Amino acid sequence: MQTLWKYIDDFVGKGLDLFTIGQCLWYASASLLTLAMPIAILISSIMTFGNLGESFELVAIKSAGISLLRFMRPLIWVTVLLCGITFLFANYVIPFANLKFKTIYYDIAYKKPALDLKPGTFYKHIPGYAIKIGKKDADGKTIHEVVIYEQQSQLQDNSIIAEQGIMKLSADKKYLEFTLQNGHRYQERGNVMDTSTEFIRMGFTEYKKLFDISSLQMMNTSDTVFKNDYKMLSIRLLDRTIDSLKKQRDSLTKKLHTDVATQFHYLNLPDSTWEKTPAVATKNVSFLASLPDSVKNTVYDNAIAVVYNVKNSYQLSGSEMDNKKDGIRSGLIEWHRKFSLSLACLVLFFIGAPLGSIIRKGGLGMPLVVAILFFLIFHLLNMFGEKFIKENIATPFVGMWLAVLILTPLGIFLTYKAMHDSALFNKEFYYRFFKSLRPFFKPIVNIMNRKK
Repeated sequence: MQTLWKYIDDFVGKGLDLFTIGQCLWYASASLLTLAMPIAILISSIMTFGNLGESFELVAIKSAGISLLRFMRPLIWVTVLLCGITFLFANYVIPFANLKFKTIYYDIAYKKPALDLKPGTFYKHIPGYAIKIGKKDADGKTIHEVVIYEQQSQLQDNSIIAEQGIMKLSADKKYLEFTLQNGHRYQERGNVMDTSTEFIRMGFTEYKKLFDISSLQMMNTSDTVFKNDYKMLSIRLLDRTIDSLKKQRDSLTKKLHTDVATQFHYLNLPDSTWEKTPAVATKNVSFLASLPDSVKNTVYDNAIAVVYNVKNSYQLSGSEMDNKKDGIRSGLIEWHRKFSLSLACLVLFFIGAPLGSIIRKGGLGMPLVVAILFFLIFHLLNMFGEKFIKENIATPFVGMWLAVLILTPLGIFLTYKAMHDSALFNKEFYYRFFKSLRPFFKPIVNIMNRKK
């Protein structure tokens, strides 16, 4: 549903069939699995251990001498298996699905609206024409009060006006055929460079006009157009692409140093003028002061030319290096995403299972609320981390692993608390705790009352 509402503006009015829309949504939904799997594990683990705690089965298990971590061991192995499945899906299936979705969406986005002539409005999506009809009969073919503006040259728009006509599509659906009756065609011919033109008015009882509507058809773009996008690459291809970009970046750096060094080639030559004029040197006179007036302008011009050349070299090479760095950054984002989202399943399990055993509530009430809360934290941390990387605030490793790095200590803490039967969510525990602090605050309250 999120994907549908996100791209609904590109789908409406294009005359798309249900198969094309369904295919587009199917490929788009594949990328959601890496987010659906962590929240599914989180909710299921909280509900499972919440039900066990609510029915006192966890108490019976612990009383039998079985620790919570030992009881969780089979589920841990199942979660590790799901982590592996998520990684394989993210590495092989999602790149293929993203490639198919990008291709189909590109064709849909650039497809013009479907042929839909509405009475009283101009239809301008056929290149070079604007068509208006006054009325359309119930059969959908007979039209009345037809006005056609035709832009064939920069001189003037030609036009056709007819009382009525019949419209139909050709057999291959590439042409729209109008058979017009009782009208006139107005045309102006001449040369754009000449003000004298020839105006032609032609009346007709029947006139046929063909419109090429092949541009309204949906394109069939090849998948190879988008195959180099980072979201369409597996780990192996990402490693190859990132390594290639790093080599190109290093070669640009060497080329920049070489280009700049050629502009200052004289720095490697001995300064014979300085050695021959020691008197000038002792008086701390600048180099320009030691030059004759006849060559000063030439030296100024050459210096300015060198500065401009160096500036242009840095600007051109700098923009290219920024593009390479952005490409490396984007590639590393996708590389780390495949691993971080897979490992997040295990991290969220170690949050959900202890929480369920501490809360001791099953069903879809409290467990669902708590699960959504923690998943929102996880999702927001992922979004912030990726944004920090794109703004060059954090490295790709820190940004993409931010959620895992923050939630892992929380999972360890909750597991420790659950193993030691913590009263973390027990209201009575907090009531007794704050009640024990009341004597410490009583003197402060008395002093404040006396001041009043």
